[in-house]
Amino acid sequence: MEEQHSYIDLFTLQSRLKAGVEGLFPEAVWVRAEVSAMKVRSTGHCYLELSQSGDGGLVAKANAIVWNSRWRFLAPYFREEAGVPLGEGMQVLVRVQVNYSQLYGFSLIIQDIDPSFTVGARELERQRTLDRLQAEGLMDLQKELALPVLPYRLAVISAEGAAGYRDFMRHLHENEYGFVFHTDLYEAVMQGTQAPASIIAAMQAALQSGQPYDALLLLRGGGAKLDLDCYDDYSLAVAIATCPVPVLTAVGHDQDYHVCDRVAHAYLKTPTALADELLDYYAAEDERISSFSTRLRLAFLGKVSALESALSVLESRIAGADPRRILERGYALVLDGSGVALKRAGGVRPGDRVRVLFPDGALDCSVESVLPQVEKRNEA
Repeated sequence: MEEQHSYIDLFTLQSRLKAGVEGLFPEAVWVRAEVSAMKVRSTGHCYLELSQSGDGGLVAKANAIVWNSRWRFLAPYFREEAGVPLGEGMQVLVRVQVNYSQLYGFSLIIQDIDPSFTVGARELERQRTLDRLQAEGLMDLQKELALPVLPYRLAVISAEGAAGYRDFMRHLHENEYGFVFHTDLYEAVMQGTQAPASIIAAMQAALQSGQPYDALLLLRGGGAKLDLDCYDDYSLAVAIATCPVPVLTAVGHDQDYHVCDRVAHAYLKTPTALADELLDYYAAEDERISSFSTRLRLAFLGKVSALESALSVLESRIAGADPRRILERGYALVLDGSGVALKRAGGVRPGDRVRVLFPDGALDCSVESVLPQVEKRNEA
């Protein structure tokens, strides 16, 4: 005869589980977790999968629901406070009511959410990344690279359709000075969880292109804080720090300062600010060359002036020694038959032809006699 087993039906089991589970948490509790999956249904209800990971991987997982009546208020509230919509991958602090259904099993009914926790958790992770990079000696590697005085060949990593990229290109290439730059775009995803790997791949493509780039530029316009979390990524920071070419970043608005900015050779607040920085390099060099040109011109003019003064002195001396000037003072110049000036009477014989020059003409004469020098009368 078969043994008779005592049993309860499934509904009874589930009902006892419901009473036991919900009895442990009769009131709502705050729970910290990560949003590993999320979907808003056509009914307006938001279904999430909350999880927690440890050193060995996933350690806990639970389904959660935000009913439409709550989601209509919580969604815009979170976006406004955190600056970005609630999404997968975020650390959250939610107020939940423990629920156990005989049909659907265990779930958490979300009643409230604390946006400040999500933002704070990101900041804590950011600081941990900075500490790790500092310990590994990667914070200042880029600062040791030399950026050319005139960076000309530039690899730009951005999204082609991004407003920040368009603003940068227009500002750089349409500059009022007429300075010329060579830019190559390497497209990448510039926000979200895929951004770090995409940017790293674009950097590698630029380095492997064979082009001798003077700098790599990371460009993205402003956005919500959590939209830009990818620029606090450890792997991306390492790729920038160890890049053999200077990396200049321009991500976000004035209030944003990311891990990638800290390890880069230099960072600017916006893409247009980076364009201005590059233009300033050229303007400064242009001014320096102009200064040299001015100094050279002035030095040359000074040299010419000195030479002109010396020439003027020589002209005065020459003019002063001009025989015509001597003749004008009442003297005469006597030339022999060959036109050579006679400086003494000795050597001239009677019958020689001589020419006597005066300021207003000349006399051709024949020497009748040569007289000895008349002694100067001694005065008492």
